[in-house]
Formats: sequence, structure tokens, C-alpha cells
Amino acid sequence: MRLLRSTAVIGILTMGSRVLGLVREMLLAAALGAGPVAEAFVVAFRFPNLFRRFFAEGAFNSAFVPLYSRRMEAEGEDSARNFAREVMSVLLVTLGVLTIAAELAMPWIMRALAPGFLDDPGKFELTVLFTQITMPYLMLMSLTAMLGGVLNAHGKFGLAAAAPILLNIVLIAVLVTAPESEADTGLRLTIGVTASGVLQAALLWWGCKRAGIGFPLRWPRLTPGVKRLIVLGVPGAIAAGVTQINITISQIIASLQDGAVALLYYADRLYQLPLGVIGIAMGVALLPALSKRLGAGDEQGAANAMNRALEISMGLTLPATIALIVMPNFLVEGLFMRGAFTGDNAAATALAVQAFAVGLPAFVLIKVFSPGFFAREDTATPMRYAAISMVVNIAVGAGLFFLIRETHPGLGHVGLAAATSVAGWLNALMLGWQLARRGGLSFDKRLIGRLPSLTLSAVAMGGFVAYAASQADLITTYTFDSRFLAVFAVAAAGLAVYGVFALLTRAIRISELRDAFARG
Repeated sequence: MRLLRSTAVIGILTMGSRVLGLVREMLLAAALGAGPVAEAFVVAFRFPNLFRRFFAEGAFNSAFVPLYSRRMEAEGEDSARNFAREVMSVLLVTLGVLTIAAELAMPWIMRALAPGFLDDPGKFELTVLFTQITMPYLMLMSLTAMLGGVLNAHGKFGLAAAAPILLNIVLIAVLVTAPESEADTGLRLTIGVTASGVLQAALLWWGCKRAGIGFPLRWPRLTPGVKRLIVLGVPGAIAAGVTQINITISQIIASLQDGAVALLYYADRLYQLPLGVIGIAMGVALLPALSKRLGAGDEQGAANAMNRALEISMGLTLPATIALIVMPNFLVEGLFMRGAFTGDNAAATALAVQAFAVGLPAFVLIKVFSPGFFAREDTATPMRYAAISMVVNIAVGAGLFFLIRETHPGLGHVGLAAATSVAGWLNALMLGWQLARRGGLSFDKRLIGRLPSLTLSAVAMGGFVAYAASQADLITTYTFDSRFLAVFAVAAAGLAVYGVFALLTRAIRISELRDAFARG
């Protein structure tokens, strides 16, 4: 049950980061609402994050971690560390060139990423400036991802999971001290993004040095190990970044509707909370475990790790999914509706939250299934399925956006969120089918027996929170007239209801949790 412990460490720290992230988004919504400065900042923040997903969560998670782990298992730590130094030298040069090129080409890049902004020259110019300021974040976060991958391969998950907390602390500090001018606030936020990247990279560098893993700079060379990383990393980057690609495509289309980019962003942040805590945490913990077991020829151990990953992830994802579906208005009002963020903004965001929530289990399953391919050094298959889902997302998203916008003005963005969920389910089902076909996925009796109980417990919780949401005004009067505290109280009570039902149906057993955290 070491996987559960590792996931818990990552999950708790990621939860801390995501909770601070929600505070950040609450302050952002109050300060900028869904206006032009908010949209400019969202685009500027997402552009380097798109490439960060390719290089960080893509190439490094899919290729670097398995290669590093296997080399450490087969050839020892010295060989693995030498490989890491070779990769770092190539990484820094490649991303340095990419960053400079993007900075110079930004006005033309923005014409493709936010074509709808061209009708508002002021917003377009602000978006270009903001994105030029945030672009170095790509290189800094890719460096952070690599250093975190090294630490994860050594079983040290805490520091890498804690690093994103720095981003939220910096941006919260900016928003708390924000000037009245929205444009100045947006400018300070973009500077804060890059500054947080410096802090995160420095923290992970210190963590590696503290663990005795140094990275002296050397001239970049395409060694056999680096070439192997590129071969595996390119398709892995595309596969791991598919969700971000789909969101970027949605952003391009959404730029044609005033405020839609910001509304999608706020909705995205809500469903990303459970996805980050559960899916990403599980994927990060699962990949080194699978790589080491497969490297040692332990196929049964790998199969058991996959089943436990599915059990834990679905046990946490199902209640989150149902809560987002049955009480989105209550959640959005409690978290975001204040300051510049209006009631109309809240209603439009809530509909997108529901559409994203339908795909949440699929997004988590992708994070769980993908390591099953990456650990076997197969990044091409996830890439092909990611490409198929991306085409579906474009076709369905564009169709629904224009159809809904025609019949319900101002709500075209909901169609984009729905298309992202459709594409996610298609991707997850294809990955699961292929993994099972190859023998890498076989449900054991324990998983088959517990999934119905987990589902029943989640449905029971859903009934409770749906009723509570219908009494939102009454509950708010008992929480000092604070909608935020009302949301927090209902969420905590819903979690308790789920836990009780899960224990009663034996979907969760106290003895297993106790043993999991007692053993090393």
C-alpha cells in the first residue's frame, strides 16, 4: 500500500496548493471579473502553461521518469544522475531558444490563439504584453518538472508537490495589495507568475542538492540517452498535454464571445481541483511504481498497483463529480460571486462547471491509464488516441459553440466545455481498451466488488448535497450570512455522508487505511 501513502503525500500537498488556488481565483474574480483584463491575463497565463504540459507533464513524466528509474534500477544512481545532467543541458538550451522565439513572434502568435481579441485593439495589445512577460515561466517550470521527476524517482514526492504552492502565495499577495486600476493589477499578476517560477525552480534545485544530487552545467550533447528521451518524449508530450490542447482550442473559439475566455477559466479551475488532487497525484505516484516493478519483471505487482490506483482514484473522483453536477450554482456563487464577478457571470460559469464535471472521471482515468503505457516505454499509443480525441473536441466544440450561441446568446462556452468532456471520455475508453488488450489492465475481484459500493456511496452523498443546495439561502443565514462558509459547511457535511456510506458498504475499510499509513 506504499502507492496509497505516496498518493496521499502528493494529494495533501496538492490539495493545499489547489485550495490556495481557489483563494487566488476568488480574489481574481473579485478584482477583474470576466472583463477584458481578466481575459488578457487568462490567455497570458495559459500560453506558457500549454508548453509546460508538453515539456513538464508530457516529456518528463512520460519518458524521463521511466528512463531515469530503470537506469537507476539497472545501472545504479551514478549512471542515472549522469543521464539527468545530459538531459538538463539540452533542456535549457532548447527551451531558451523557444522562449526567445516566442517573445519575438508573440503578436502573430496571439492572432492565432485569440482571434476574437483583434476586434478590441486595447485588449489584444494587453494580451501580447502580458504573455511576453509570462513566457519565461515555461523554461522555469520545465526545469522544476525535471528536478521534481528526479526526486520522485528517489521516492521523495513532497517538495515537488509543494512547489506550486509558491505560485499561489505570490499571486494572492499581488491580489491582496492590488491597485484600483485593473490594467495595473493584471500587469503585476503576470510579473508575479514569472517570479513564482524562479522561486519554484530554486526550491527544487535546493531539494536535489540537499538529497545529494548535483547538476553541474555542461555543454549540451545528443547522447544515446537523450535521443531515447526525445523519441519517447515527443509523443508522450502530445499525449499528456491533450487536455491542455483541448482547453487551448476551446479558448481560441471562446475568444469570439465576449467574456467567454474568463468564464471557461473559472469553470476549469473548479474541476481542476479534484483532477489535480486525485488524477495528477495518482499518476505521479503510479509511474515510478510501475516502472520499477516492470523493470524487475514483476508483472503481478504492476497489475496490483494499477488496480489499487483505479480503486483509490474512483473512490475520490465519483463524489467530486456528483457534487459538481448537482450543485454548481451554489459552489460558484459561494466561491466567486463578489466584487466585479456578477450573478450573470456565476450562472454562466455554473453551466460550464456541470459540462466539465461530466468528463471528470474520464480525465482522472487518463491520468491513471497513461502510466501503464509510459512505464512500458510506449508513448506512441497514447499520442495517437490523444490526436483522435483532439479532432473530436475541435469538431464537437465548434459545432456546439455556434449552435448554442445562436439559440442562447452568451452561453456558447458551455458547448466547448461539453466537447472537452466528450473528447476526454473517448480518450479514456480507448486507453483502457488498449491497455486491457495488451494485458496491462485486468480488474481484480477486490476492484470489481468495491466499485458498486463506491458508486452507491457517491450517489447517497449527491442526494444530500443536492437537497442542501436547494436550501442555500437558509443555510447561509446560519453561517453568518456568508455564502462561502455555507458552501464549505455543505461540502464538509457531504464528505462525512460519503465516508459513512463508504464504511457501511465496506467500500472503504479502516484497517486497510491504518495499514497503508503504518507501513513504509
